[in-house]
This record gives sequence, C-alpha cells and structure tokens, in this order.
Amino acid sequence: MPVNLKFRDATLDDVPAIAALQNAAAGALTARFGAGHWSTLGSERSAALAQRHARVRVGRDGRRILTVLRLATKKPWAIDVSYFTPVKRPLYLTGLAVAVAHQGQGLGRLALDDAHTVATDWPADAIRLDAYDHAAGAGKFYLACGYEKRGHVVYKGDPLVYYELLIPRQRSESR
Repeated sequence: MPVNLKFRDATLDDVPAIAALQNAAAGALTARFGAGHWSTLGSERSAALAQRHARVRVGRDGRRILTVLRLATKKPWAIDVSYFTPVKRPLYLTGLAVAVAHQGQGLGRLALDDAHTVATDWPADAIRLDAYDHAAGAGKFYLACGYEKRGHVVYKGDPLVYYELLIPRQRSESR
C-alpha cells in the first residue's frame, strides 16, 4: 500500500503519537543492534518540551504520524562546530525517527527532503547532525541522502560521526 506523506509542524496534540513512534523506533534499533545509547526511551513530556526548543516536523499519512524529526538553531552539546563548514545560520537536525513498520520504504529520505525545504525557507545555510559511529547510527543513510561526513569524535564515551548538508543560497540573497 503506497504511502502519501504530508509534512507539517507538530502540535501538542501530536505528542502521544510522537513519543510512541520514537520509543518503538528505539526498541527496534535495540532488537536489531543490541543495547546502546539509541535504546533510550523518551516520555510524552520530553516530546512536548522538544516543541519549545526546536521546530518538530512530522510526516503524516492521513491521521498516522510516520516520521518525526527536530530542527533547531541551538547547537546540541555533542556538536563541535570546528568540524563543520563555517556558516552564519546552521540548523541542527536531531531525533529523526520513522515508524518501524514503514522503515526501508524511503520515508526517512522524504523527511530529510522536507527538512531541506524548511531549512531553505528558514533561511539556513546548513543542516548539521551527529550520528552514532555504529550500524545503528545510519551513517550510510545520511551519505546516500547527500550529507557529507565532517569528522569522527567521542562524546561522553559514545563514538559519533558528524554530517553536514550545505544549503545553497540564491544569488539575489547573497548580495
């Protein structure tokens, strides 16, 4: 059955579905790769707080939320900006999750395409993220979606890889 995702900003009404989707995705990663930092479960409270500090985007097929991610202007603790291209307006992508039953169907790529559209309209100059330096971290996925690897670090004992997508500006905007 084909999925027709429509993207929009999350609302507080979406919090229970977002928390459930993120926890199911964490459980699936744990089942597939074993326990790790990716196994951490979230609460509805944390899903609601995310909307205060970031722009949370959901991808919906009808009433079902199938993707969720966060874009923020505030740098996450684990990011060392010295690894990235110097830009004036970076966005930080955190917490991308796809409903377990729909993983591997291209919905994560569609969510990243939506993030790119949002970043272009923001306007932002780059999208930055960190991923676990582990098969559970989806590094190959980010590379396949056009992100470039910017470095390897260890943050609080967790090996991470930094990725970046530069957002080209239109000529009229750069004058």
